[in-house]
Amino acid sequence: MVFRLFFKNYQFVLALTFPIEEINKNPDLLHNLTLGFDICNLTFGTFDHALSDHNRFLGLYQMATAMISLLLHFHWNGVGLFTLEDEIGLCFLPELRKQMARHSVCINKSSAYVHIIYGDNESILDVIKCVEQYFLKGKVFILNSQWDFTTRRRYFILGSFHVPLFFSYHHPDVSGFTDFVKAVNPSTYPEDFFLARLWFLSFNCSDSESDCETWENCPRDASLDWLPGHTFDMTMSGDSYNIYYAVYAVVQALHEMLFHHTELHHFLKNIQFHNPAGDQVILDEKRKLEVEYDIVNIWTFPEGLEFKVKLGKFSPYALPSHQLSLSVDMAQWAIETTEPPQSVCSESCGPGFRESHQEGKTVCCLACIPCSEDDIANETDMEQWVKCPVDQYTNTQRNQCLPKAASFLAYGEPLGMALACMALGLSTLTAVVLGVFVKHHNTPIVKANNQALSYIQLTSLIFCFLCSLLFIGHPNTVTCILQQTTFGVAFTVAVSSVLTKNVTVVLAFKATSPGRRMRWLLVSGAPNFIIPICTLIQTTLCGIRLGTSPPFIYSDTHSEHGHIIILCNKGSLTAFYCVLRYLGPLALASFTVAFLARNLPDTFNEAKFLTFSMLVFCSVWLTFLPVYHSAKGKVMLAVEVFSILASSSGLLGCIFGPKCYIILLRPDSNCLHSFRDRIHPQGNRST
Repeated sequence: MVFRLFFKNYQFVLALTFPIEEINKNPDLLHNLTLGFDICNLTFGTFDHALSDHNRFLGLYQMATAMISLLLHFHWNGVGLFTLEDEIGLCFLPELRKQMARHSVCINKSSAYVHIIYGDNESILDVIKCVEQYFLKGKVFILNSQWDFTTRRRYFILGSFHVPLFFSYHHPDVSGFTDFVKAVNPSTYPEDFFLARLWFLSFNCSDSESDCETWENCPRDASLDWLPGHTFDMTMSGDSYNIYYAVYAVVQALHEMLFHHTELHHFLKNIQFHNPAGDQVILDEKRKLEVEYDIVNIWTFPEGLEFKVKLGKFSPYALPSHQLSLSVDMAQWAIETTEPPQSVCSESCGPGFRESHQEGKTVCCLACIPCSEDDIANETDMEQWVKCPVDQYTNTQRNQCLPKAASFLAYGEPLGMALACMALGLSTLTAVVLGVFVKHHNTPIVKANNQALSYIQLTSLIFCFLCSLLFIGHPNTVTCILQQTTFGVAFTVAVSSVLTKNVTVVLAFKATSPGRRMRWLLVSGAPNFIIPICTLIQTTLCGIRLGTSPPFIYSDTHSEHGHIIILCNKGSLTAFYCVLRYLGPLALASFTVAFLARNLPDTFNEAKFLTFSMLVFCSVWLTFLPVYHSAKGKVMLAVEVFSILASSSGLLGCIFGPKCYIILLRPDSNCLHSFRDRIHPQGNRST
């Protein structure tokens, strides 16, 4: 294991040797001085508590930002986190936790499919040993460095630790380094014990002599590029580039020191130049450049072969939304899987839902709450709903606001068409009844039931049926004014005519007794003033209503989902209910008088029919009030129209139905002889 680690780390030696040889060949540097070096350890660098200085050491914090960006890109909000409690972990862990909390990412070691492992190349191996028990097939491990492949295969079988994603320092290609590595051999550096040892173990050379040229079975054209990639990588790694970078920084500062005859530290601290790879070198603490990272995926093949693939880059110089660039389709995920795995504490809340924190669970374990009827969520993982404007409504998915369509109780729709046909049919039927009465005006039954009042009553019923048409169709100012006014006046005439008939019947029977004052009332025609007086009162109430708070066109945006209901607002409810309430006492008075006259002699006496008609009328409107208030939009209009038609039909059918039956189907009963035979024994008859 020691020598396998050495094979990989020997690139660090070459990364130090290569720039020094370049510098020694450059006469423009160091004023003809020659550099040398001595290596005792194969490792480099250290972590120190001073790294926690955020303003001086941005690397750790940039690494945390880069990792969080990767998690957010794949919507991984429940991840595992492993690191050692050493200087590395103490510096990196607090910053990572802070950024995780800021973006609602939680640590969830038990069920997470994505794990972050942070540390240097040596400490990562210790972490791997500790978390080996958690490794399952298909899990993704995000590492901050590209640690030794050979060691990794020693711990994991193919497919178990299958999806490594590495963050490595982004650096330009160093021209000539690969050719330099190919030319390296023990004869080039005979004093390099490490290189000789690497050659001996790699190419099966005999150690009978101390020199590789005389060793048996040692290929003379052997080169490091013969070694497989997992043993020795010919491409300069990020750590090797840091060594190359540092050598040129020190040499440039040394050059300036010799030129100005001053201390090295002064120039090293303020150095700024471009190295031969084209990279800008700035060591000034206040102007130090931020670090870019390459994101590397390892493709695995049979027989342990592996291939590094660069998926993208994290650049702190770009805008926040463009710092991470990835080619996700190039990533190799778990065996037989082409899609990235899910690693979440809770499922993502798609459009139409908002996030809601669950009591007793971590901040990133969220529940998805469906949007209410007037709200939408048009993005993923929204914390608040967006309310649609009043002229728009939500679609069924609750992720888009759509314009509402204008709607009203139209003649073209089934409900409007049915009500209009009923109104026209009933008004036509009433006109036919009126025609029957006019044609048979000389018959006893028509004469006995007061011709003039019957004509007035039938005419008012025609208007009652027709006024319902004002509630159907697109509302306008004229129809809004006429709706309740025509309805109120027409029904007042109809009900007051019923009252007049009832009063006339009662007076006719009571006036037969001598000396009664009621005979005078009947002879003087006083009942005939009931209709104009009642109508004048209703007309006055309607005029006051129109003058104080007239109806107007109103858009109802809440009653029906997806529609704006256009209807007439009744204006002042007080004035509107005054018009309706006036009909109440009038109908009650008609019902009371008819009820009192129900037991009078029934020869052509319609008191019973008037009683039943007013009972139907009152029942319809008493039922109308609660239903009307509970209905909304077009249904509310339909209820009002149906009540108008039903109550008018009750008056028509109960009062004039029996008379039409006798006139048309029982003409034998509609004659003077039959009329005399049906006179009451006491001599009383109906009028």
